[in-house]
Amino acid sequence: MNITSIVKGLIDPSVAIGSLALAGLEKELALALDLYWESAGRVLSGSGMVLRNKPDGFTSLEKNFFSALFLYSYQRAGISPFRRVMYAAINQCLRGMVTGCDNILDDEYKKTIDTDLPETAVRFRSIMDIMVSERVIFDILMKSVRSGEFTFDQAEAACNASLHALTKSGVQEASEEAGVRRLLTPDLVLSSVHHYKTGILFQAPWAVPEALEVGACTDIDEIKNGLYQIGIGCQIMDDMVDLASDISKKRHNYVSSLIFSEDGPSAWAGLESMVTGGKEKDVSILLFPKARQAASDKAREYLSGGLEALFEPKYRFMVEPSISFLAGRIGAERFISE
Repeated sequence: MNITSIVKGLIDPSVAIGSLALAGLEKELALALDLYWESAGRVLSGSGMVLRNKPDGFTSLEKNFFSALFLYSYQRAGISPFRRVMYAAINQCLRGMVTGCDNILDDEYKKTIDTDLPETAVRFRSIMDIMVSERVIFDILMKSVRSGEFTFDQAEAACNASLHALTKSGVQEASEEAGVRRLLTPDLVLSSVHHYKTGILFQAPWAVPEALEVGACTDIDEIKNGLYQIGIGCQIMDDMVDLASDISKKRHNYVSSLIFSEDGPSAWAGLESMVTGGKEKDVSILLFPKARQAASDKAREYLSGGLEALFEPKYRFMVEPSISFLAGRIGAERFISE
């Protein structure tokens, strides 16, 4: 095997999935997602809606890579297996709430739970995803109180923490709902928009553990810093993919600001006219090589720094495969330079 084959093997996205499985996360993730689904069934019992069976691949690492990273962060911090599963199930609730909100705001539908509601009822499905996920958090926490794992006061604090973890990101989203009136500099997009929109949001899975594991975990600051950077890196890749859509919806976009900064006002005006003139499908960051390179470099900087902070030394060989996997999942693989 030559050096090229070795390097290609190291950055193969499947390496990231295989390594997370070897870390023992696959079984715990499946238990957590099963707990979420079973609890959703209890919550919906008698509601007039029926929760269907879990879809194929529901617990796979490929479809739950972010959840697996969060679960790994619990493992690294020394949280017990039983509580890791509980926290990962609660994290699935947060995922359901965030996805449901995004569906409504973006006028799309990505499924979290599956009921016998009409497939065409996408807005109400999103509302139910939010409502059920919120109730599942309460159901899981109350079950832990009844078992003696936590006190009622602890569970109440954790329940409140789960909401507070999402509000800063929500406030930022609300500020863009009516459209933004001016372009920010690229640095300001990162520090005043994406900081809240995604960076802090990627730390939300630690809200409940921090409320319940006071003084019992190690390396939390490093872990949360790693998750924050991963979130920013992923958001930059999202911006690369959503460039035309964000301009059309008048939302802050790091790449859009880069184009204005790197290529000048006239280039940006031409880009905007393409979007408003019905040529949105022809808009791509590839039309702006300087901005693409700058965005790629910044995304890799955040992702590399974040993954290196998150992974223990023995798993740091997963940094490049993980970046490759995330770029593929987001749809930005052709925009990211090696």
